[in-house]
Amino acid sequence: MSEQELRHLISDAPRVMVVDGSKLVRKMIGDVLKRELPGVEIVGCSSLAEVRTALAAGPVDLVTTALALSDGDGMEVARSVRESVGQAYVPVIVVSSDAQQHLEERRFTEFVTDYFDKSLGHEALATFILGYVRPQPVPDATVLYIEDSRVVAEATKRMLLRHELNVVHVITAEEAFALLTAESLGLATRHFDLVLTDVTLKGELSGLDVVHRVRVDFGYGKRRLPILVMTGDSNRDNQSALLQAGANDLVLKPIEERLLVTKVLFQLRLARMEKR
Repeated sequence: MSEQELRHLISDAPRVMVVDGSKLVRKMIGDVLKRELPGVEIVGCSSLAEVRTALAAGPVDLVTTALALSDGDGMEVARSVRESVGQAYVPVIVVSSDAQQHLEERRFTEFVTDYFDKSLGHEALATFILGYVRPQPVPDATVLYIEDSRVVAEATKRMLLRHELNVVHVITAEEAFALLTAESLGLATRHFDLVLTDVTLKGELSGLDVVHRVRVDFGYGKRRLPILVMTGDSNRDNQSALLQAGANDLVLKPIEERLLVTKVLFQLRLARMEKR
């Protein structure tokens, strides 16, 4: 997803479509966004038919949609956005209490950009959307990045450094565990806020082993130490295994900078919100 495709969402008055069958939910989401994004125009839709009518009236900058609607579902909303004449490629975010289940079962289509678990609350949703509309750095955050390809690592590090993130790069899971162990024993000078790992790594251990070890052996939950796994594996069972093991989210290759950075910054902000 390029900057051009996103049509410079940092404009002063983004147009956000909020799709949900509940008028109360639409109002709650809209009110939070209006508070956080002065000048935002909210296009509220309760059904697939209203979505198509609104899209015919003009393009939007971002879409949030529930999964279940009276005359369709969120997947059809996403398809309608993609197929709308004159509509640039913009983020389409599914907002649902069933988002995690859909993610683990790999039921989202290619038309969906991202997902959000409704149980996290509307304030967190606003933070998530702001990551797309007006991304802000997270001060002093450090990413432990595990990648055995130096070419890929350099490109990905540049993406993260552009957003003022500190990055510690290692090649193997074993090196990462040594650093995390030192931190847990109070022997390290740095604190890691998030782990970003490729799924395939040199050595005996993989990205799935990283997830297992962090969640089970270290006992770190998803908020204590978020884990994002980068994978080019299109096998749904393998992707589900990563999520069920405790990965916060997946970043599918080829990596798109805006999507990667949005996911990283959101997980960092969410972790800090819960620690306050």
